[in-house]
Amino acid sequence: SLPDDLWSAEVDRSQFSQIIQNIAINAREAMPEGGTVKIRAENNALGPQSELPLEEGRYIKVSIQDEGIGIPVERLSKIFDPYFTTKKRSSGLGLAAAHSIIKNHKGHIAVKSQIGAGTAFYVYLPASGEKAPSKGSSQEKVLVGKGRVLIMDDEEMVREIAGKMAKQLGYEAELSPDGLLAIEAYKKANVSGKPFDAVIMDLTVPDGMGGKEAIKELLEIDPRARVIVSSGYSDDPIMANFAEYGFRGVAAKPYNMEELSRTLHNIIKEGPEHSSGKRRSRSFNRSSQKLKRKRGGRN
Repeated sequence: SLPDDLWSAEVDRSQFSQIIQNIAINAREAMPEGGTVKIRAENNALGPQSELPLEEGRYIKVSIQDEGIGIPVERLSKIFDPYFTTKKRSSGLGLAAAHSIIKNHKGHIAVKSQIGAGTAFYVYLPASGEKAPSKGSSQEKVLVGKGRVLIMDDEEMVREIAGKMAKQLGYEAELSPDGLLAIEAYKKANVSGKPFDAVIMDLTVPDGMGGKEAIKELLEIDPRARVIVSSGYSDDPIMANFAEYGFRGVAAKPYNMEELSRTLHNIIKEGPEHSSGKRRSRSFNRSSQKLKRKRGGRN
């Protein structure tokens, strides 16, 4: 629910998208039998009597409410603490990162919850005096393509969203929850005669093989594999120096349609020949040696 007269705010689009995604994933997991997530934004003017730890002024209040199982009282005070989590396959950094990002934007995040009745997060962002840009003013364009894309991510919601985005961009998408299964899928695709034109790999997978490890095995199988590294942590050294690890490009999370379309378009357009000559040479030599053995050593 977004009113037409909603004030604008100056935010980092990528970071704010990450906040919404993290809270939405938590809401979904809190409703194993289904439910509704309500997201609402409204204008909110805070006066001197406000109990919020914010300066007096105009704010945009974003509410994200679910109908889930709720959070026990003893956990509410800890949910924004780094590494606090009740999930087996989670770093516990999602809400801590959200808290940090909002604080850096001079805002505030609060939470209310009731067992059996759901949880609501409230994000307050300082309103800007600037007029919000129109929807058609963006200079970025979506580049439609074609081909087959393999997407590996341990978060089900993330890989499902990425898969839908890839399909909207014109690609066939296959999904995988970890590196080992992605490698097997890549092998089967090659054998079937329908190889993948690009692979998007999550950098780290808790209790499993992430892109950092999987890229090594994938390049042994196919030195010309076009692999894109993906992560929500843009400050990771691999994201900054992806080519040194064998990756062809970067797709930062949360995914942006324009950026994802451009990355896939550029990677697939440049073709497998863009791989380093050394890798192609090693691949050719290994293939030649295998062929000689099969033919009894004859050239």
